[in-house]
Amino acid sequence: MTDVRAGQGWPALRVDDWEPTRRSLHMWTQIVGKVRLAHAPLLNHWWQVPLYVSPRGLTTSAIPVGTESFDMEFDFVDHVLEVRVSDGGAATIDLRDNSVASFHRAVLDTLGSLGVEARISSGPNEVDPAIPFAEDTHVGYDPAAANSFWRQLVQADRVINRFRSHFVGKVSPVHFFWGSFDLACTRFSGGLAPRHPGGAPNCGDWVMEEGYSHELSSCGFWPGGGDEGAFYSYAYPEPAGFADAAGLPDGAFYDEALRQYLLPYETARQAEDPDRAVLDFLEFTYRAAADAMGWDRSALESDPNRWGHKAGPS
Repeated sequence: MTDVRAGQGWPALRVDDWEPTRRSLHMWTQIVGKVRLAHAPLLNHWWQVPLYVSPRGLTTSAIPVGTESFDMEFDFVDHVLEVRVSDGGAATIDLRDNSVASFHRAVLDTLGSLGVEARISSGPNEVDPAIPFAEDTHVGYDPAAANSFWRQLVQADRVINRFRSHFVGKVSPVHFFWGSFDLACTRFSGGLAPRHPGGAPNCGDWVMEEGYSHELSSCGFWPGGGDEGAFYSYAYPEPAGFADAAGLPDGAFYDEALRQYLLPYETARQAEDPDRAVLDFLEFTYRAAADAMGWDRSALESDPNRWGHKAGPS
């Protein structure tokens, strides 16, 4: 396996081939994400807690701490965690040869040395079993696999942001949720939703109640679905007829167990035009949800090129 860098397109990465690395990154992103959660003020639907795709990996963006701010960034090119504080302090943690427990200790020690208080919950969410970070001796980090995973996220983030640009209603950023370990973007009608029943492992029902408080259509990329991961789309509450919408793009299907539409990543990767394959999937599944729920699409959608005729040379 070799690094897949900018300009080389959509990398192949079989889920079975990088499971030890995937497990490490899932736990490590939870540790870093919980640090952000501990400091950032609540935003609707937990929008203050995710990570974001960056030109080097995954970043928290700026986090407030007292009168300063700091950030943390997984760099999947040099394979370090960068920690930077607005007072000039900085440090790095090497991602190689770290267990979950040693990474957890290194993060807390590093933040302490930079004057950043870090008290987070002791274990992960949305997984079972939830081994406390300090007791998790799992080791596994393949730099090439981590780089390929990031390159998958770069492609997914880029295309989903194109899809997002057509919506002028309430819509989330394209962001990486560390609990479920997926890249997501969610559109909202503005209407309230019925109370979510919860049920995620090692995660309070109140967390899901906040996340799903309003009627939505959500999509994203999950690196754990299918042979190479999958693009997904679902609605909450799921309307009648959503699962049976006519005209589903080739290669996509509705998963009854997950109650989601899925497009395998390898199907998109092998398509003549991967961008178009993903966009067709996202647009079809959104329309199926919005039409079945009776959304006012004329008020919620617009052409992102609506000012193009006004633009001069940049």
